[in-house]
Amino acid sequence: MMLTWLGADSPRLEGARVMIGDRKLRATGALVASADEDGPAFSATYSVATGETGVVSRVSVRAVDAVGERQVQLHRSEEGIWLVDHGAGAERTDFEGAADVDVGYCVLFNALPVRRLGLLHTPATHELPMVRVRLPELSVHLVRQTYRSTPDSRVVTFTQGDFTADLTLDDNGMVLDYPGLAKRI
Repeated sequence: MMLTWLGADSPRLEGARVMIGDRKLRATGALVASADEDGPAFSATYSVATGETGVVSRVSVRAVDAVGERQVQLHRSEEGIWLVDHGAGAERTDFEGAADVDVGYCVLFNALPVRRLGLLHTPATHELPMVRVRLPELSVHLVRQTYRSTPDSRVVTFTQGDFTADLTLDDNGMVLDYPGLAKRI
């Protein structure tokens, strides 16, 4: 399937080709963002793959802005060890057992924990360690995010720090509306 999201708070567009199974997902996408108060204009491309259980196995991100071009590759082993490579050799870390990746401004990545944890079908709250990739600089660090589903499984509350948003999802767990960030068109 092809999915497209239009930015809510500034001119931004994300498009992705997504192939899904029960919990497995593979996607390639692109994001174009204009300059705003949060940062410079940039474009980024990504690819992501999860295994049969929905755990991320690899992510590749490339970003371009007026300063230059950067890329990062993240690979997660079956044992939960992450290799992070910005092109100068890989660094190993476990990111406290993180099973998911979140790429800044990219709505697609919010579907990963929703699908992996089955939040469309089972009301639950999960506080998760998350590998976070900031755009456009491609810094990689650990954050904590909470995903909480309610009996209305098409809405999942997402929290990171002081920020909270109610994500509206389709039947596949893909984001339809992320208030303040983007809406699917």
